Amino acid sequence: MMSQDYPPTIAELTTPCFLVDILRAKLNASRMLERCENLGVQLRPHMKTHKTVELALLQTGGNKSRIVVSTLKEAEFYATNGFDDILYGCPITAHHIPRCTKLAVSRQLHLLYDSHEAISALHNSPVGDGRAWSVFLAVDTGNDREGALWNSDEAVQLAKEAAESEHISFQGIYSHDGHSYRCRGVDEVKKLAEETANKMLFLKNRLLKEGIDCVTTGVGSTPSCINPPDVFSSLSVFHPGNYIFFDYNQQFMQVCGFEEIACRVATRVISHSATGDHLLVDCGFLGLSHDGIAIQQQLPYGFCAFQDQPNLRMVRMTQELGKVEDVNGKVDFEKYPIGKILYIYPWHSCATAAMYSEYFVHEGDAVVGVYKPTRGW
Repeated sequence: MMSQDYPPTIAELTTPCFLVDILRAKLNASRMLERCENLGVQLRPHMKTHKTVELALLQTGGNKSRIVVSTLKEAEFYATNGFDDILYGCPITAHHIPRCTKLAVSRQLHLLYDSHEAISALHNSPVGDGRAWSVFLAVDTGNDREGALWNSDEAVQLAKEAAESEHISFQGIYSHDGHSYRCRGVDEVKKLAEETANKMLFLKNRLLKEGIDCVTTGVGSTPSCINPPDVFSSLSVFHPGNYIFFDYNQQFMQVCGFEEIACRVATRVISHSATGDHLLVDCGFLGLSHDGIAIQQQLPYGFCAFQDQPNLRMVRMTQELGKVEDVNGKVDFEKYPIGKILYIYPWHSCATAAMYSEYFVHEGDAVVGVYKPTRGW
């Protein structure tokens, strides 16, 4: 939650630290809400990017309802803070049912499943008080992660088993089209998003022919929901999350511009090399994460981008230190004196945010608050 114990300006913060440009975050959130309203679909925003109450309220338009989370710790955190209509967006297993039962007794909780074992476990562990488990079938539309294949008999069978259980209420189908992250450019994203929507609508119609009511057809990832094709208006729910911050990855994909990225890592120059070929900053992989490093040779600024410093490259990290070189050769130490603050756009904002127990919220150079994310599983 908000704290008043913080320095008044970014320049006075201890580095490395995670910064949230609140005006950019508000704009990103409002644009997604408007986009969904124009398409006539509901927004169920994902909380995994930030895991805070304050940013959740931005994404929901001030309503404490209809969210998706990636851990039960998040579900419990949001329930404790008054949120309802929560989808636990990972395939459920018997191991997690006791914690889910506690949540389902007090809140509207939805579960995701993709196995016969999950249906059996839920059927044999009723919530009680005449309530039924609310479930969505996870569908694989090409991402090759969780879910039953969209055109398989298995998907129909899994839906039928849930619909026939007296202790389960089948709500519909859900797909994370994470393979949209493999696209480059708006046209590729739109083409893939259209294919995803059509696959989900195919499965929905197939279930209806089998007599299985499919109330909800949900899809989404930030790339596809930023650039939705017209067929997305035939769906019922979007569930993106990263758009609240965006990141260098999204900019590289042409989903957003650098000016829309609402998060940065602030770091300070702490050492100049004796040879003049590099400087050190106080941000290593525990302040940035390793995301993007495997494909850094393919990226225009390496695996992270220094704001307004296109010549700088992070070439190596240890836990707490980052080695930075200049693509033009020797580093101009007069331009980058010890103590100078540099700002980094992370490749993956979700992973980088997870490194921090607090986010410093700012408007311009003024720090206006601190948000405390939940952590753990």
